[in-house]
Amino acid sequence: MTPTPDSIAAVDAAITSRRSIRAFRPDPVPRETVERILEVASRAPSGTNVQPWKVTVLTGAAKARLSARIRAAYDDPAERARHAEEYAYYPAEWVSPYIERRRKVGWDLYGLLGIAKTDKQRMHEQHGRNYAFFDAPVGLIFTIGRVLGQGSWLDYGMFLQNVMVAARARGLDTCPQAAFTQFHRIVADELALPADEMLVCGMALGYADPEAPENALVTEREPVAGFARFLES
Repeated sequence: MTPTPDSIAAVDAAITSRRSIRAFRPDPVPRETVERILEVASRAPSGTNVQPWKVTVLTGAAKARLSARIRAAYDDPAERARHAEEYAYYPAEWVSPYIERRRKVGWDLYGLLGIAKTDKQRMHEQHGRNYAFFDAPVGLIFTIGRVLGQGSWLDYGMFLQNVMVAARARGLDTCPQAAFTQFHRIVADELALPADEMLVCGMALGYADPEAPENALVTEREPVAGFARFLES
């Protein structure tokens, strides 16, 4: 492929316009579009071409059933306490600068929604919207073979990014969701996942609601000088 100013701009726009959207319109997404997004995303690199990704696409009643089961567990403190993640997504101990970034994005989101720091119930409700895929018409559940190692998880991240960028190229939006990992047992049971597959994350897919205040959130990024070194001699 010979790059042109237009092709460079199109790729850059698909990447830089990707944001985690937390409120979607109900407009359906054609199955053919979802299939094409996954087909494009599957060109992600993977060590020795293992291709570790497996995807369950949920719409309609199937999505609603999973959402209802998880939300029931999430809203019951005793039942919720019985569920824990299978893998550590976040560090056991937060240090700078990561803890400041984490706090800022949380309070920026809650600020847009008018949720005070002491309003635990509204925080609970907002987090609970994850389990309805933020009302997106399509929910994606990603799983990986338990036999696979850390390298395959790195490959998986590139696949997930491809899904999100390919969606943006088609005017669609996404929200990758680690929130589902706490309830991996419910997900496995509802979707009849084989025992040798492990939940990686979920993802909402659809059209952003431009009127939703939470969708105005644009997270900050460290400038290149803050994370890259150039060694020339």
